[in-house]
Amino acid sequence: MMFHPTKHPTSSPKARTTLNAQALACRRGQRFLFAGLDFSLEHGRILILRGPNGSGKTSLLRLLAGLSRPEAGQLFWCGMAVPPSGAGLSEQVHYVGHSSGMKAAFSVTDNLRFWARYLGGAEDRLEASLEALDLEALAHLPVGALSAGQQRRVSLARLLVAPRPLWLLDEPTVALDSDNQHRLTGLIQTHVQNGGMAVIATHTPLGVDGANLDLRDFQPEAQHMAHDPLLAFED
Repeated sequence: MMFHPTKHPTSSPKARTTLNAQALACRRGQRFLFAGLDFSLEHGRILILRGPNGSGKTSLLRLLAGLSRPEAGQLFWCGMAVPPSGAGLSEQVHYVGHSSGMKAAFSVTDNLRFWARYLGGAEDRLEASLEALDLEALAHLPVGALSAGQQRRVSLARLLVAPRPLWLLDEPTVALDSDNQHRLTGLIQTHVQNGGMAVIATHTPLGVDGANLDLRDFQPEAQHMAHDPLLAFED
């Protein structure tokens, strides 16, 4: 069974699917990870988050997914301000983070069936999702019995059981071999070609075209240096 991606059409330029961030700030404890962060992402586009560990890539993805709240700033979805609860945006998002989000004792199929129901997807997409991530032979096995790479593929199959326009992917290639990295690249490309969007934190080149957002540029220390000519030229 071939997987047929769901398109995300827009009716007019004014109705174009966009995600905008204005002056976002995120704090961990007493330290700001980033501040004054702005970006704009349109349908059919990819934003790639850059920066070392601890620069705030995961924190930004969690803000976009509605799992945490910014210290300051505002998100806009399709021109509408997103409230602190994340309502209106979180329903449009697939977030694949470091955790698999799967029940170890349940089979691959049962886990994906749960996510299809929870996310409002259709169970008839399960077979195609398994095929797309080369999981058919593992479908009956409990997720806890799978290798790290296989579990990662199950997590990524979640993207396909319910169509949502915005994919938020945190180091999606972790534990994937080269063949499955190429498979993931193809899924992302198909998603954006059909009107989807993706924000991806990765240290591994994915072979996709996207704008780069380096979170080091939004660290308060970096902004202070940029606005202080004496500090900017210090050794």
